[in-house]
Amino acid sequence: MDFVADLLKIVLPAALVIYGMYLTVVSFLNKEREKLLINLKTQNTQTILPIRLQAGERLCLLLERITPNNLVRRINQTEYSARDLHTQLIREVREEFNHNLSQQVYFSDETWEAVKRAVEGVVTVVNSSFQDMNEEARGIDLAKRIFQRSLDERNDGIQIALSQVKSEIRIYF
Repeated sequence: MDFVADLLKIVLPAALVIYGMYLTVVSFLNKEREKLLINLKTQNTQTILPIRLQAGERLCLLLERITPNNLVRRINQTEYSARDLHTQLIREVREEFNHNLSQQVYFSDETWEAVKRAVEGVVTVVNSSFQDMNEEARGIDLAKRIFQRSLDERNDGIQIALSQVKSEIRIYF
């Protein structure tokens, strides 16, 4: 019995020391892992934040460029027929959208859907304005009709999308 008591006097303190060392090492490793995660997040933020800001700028620019007033002013030329202007406007909206398609990666699904709805709204205004035109109509007539229709419909899709993009960018500041 003395042997067991002597053995317990040696093993029990050794086990407590080993358990204490185990807790110390686990705590140290957890803190080191947390430091590495914080460093990784900091590095990601330093890399990703400028890219997200740039994506937001590009989406805002897209939305501003496809606003009917800006779009028609930029594309319209005096020699265009209504059909030519319609073709150029639709082509320009699609090119702008396709050029910025990859920006959806940096935004939520709701924001991207708002951008898509805004683009579709502009295409709808241009198409519906052109449908009422006769074959001999000039580009300036179509431009006037687009201006009028965009005023009548109060195309808020672009403003909604712009505000969503801006509010999502503000999250990072």
